[in-house]
Amino acid sequence: MAVVPRFLARGECERLARRGLALARAGALRPAAIGRGRERQRRPEIRGDLVRWIDPHAPSHVEARVLARVERLRRALNQRLQLGAFTLELHWALYPPGAYYARHVDQPRSGSARVVSLVLYLNEGWSAADGGALRLHREGAVPLDVLPRAGTLVVFRSEGLPHEVLPARRERLALTGWLRRRP
Repeated sequence: MAVVPRFLARGECERLARRGLALARAGALRPAAIGRGRERQRRPEIRGDLVRWIDPHAPSHVEARVLARVERLRRALNQRLQLGAFTLELHWALYPPGAYYARHVDQPRSGSARVVSLVLYLNEGWSAADGGALRLHREGAVPLDVLPRAGTLVVFRSEGLPHEVLPARRERLALTGWLRRRP
């Protein structure tokens, strides 16, 4: 697990935040669901964010820049840790005030494709009073709360690290995704 406070510079975060908020204001983000296939369902009592997947074949200019940056990270992690992660799936995640995501793990029981989870925050001027922290439940340790401050990247193994998003008191925007093995 790693928390990188200045993965992106302020200007790049601002451009990404403008893009994400413009998509949200245009109605392009949709309520998130849980589960896969036939078991996929919307459960707002578990997960309250709005999402939009980034098409890696048709990203906006600012999305392409962050995809390239994460691709460099993927290569470095593979080289160093031999993870076998070959693809990236990434989406916008906007939590309206009051929204949260209950404790969960990112690797579904029925799969093994997700190797590394990534969360990149885009929220300027965030304070602890704004809520919305990512709470990581580490085995044998007290939970670690990471505030969703602009430019901060959180990276962790997708399997076996329970985590949750605490209720946000203001809009909370991030890019969230996974480095994946090939199907």
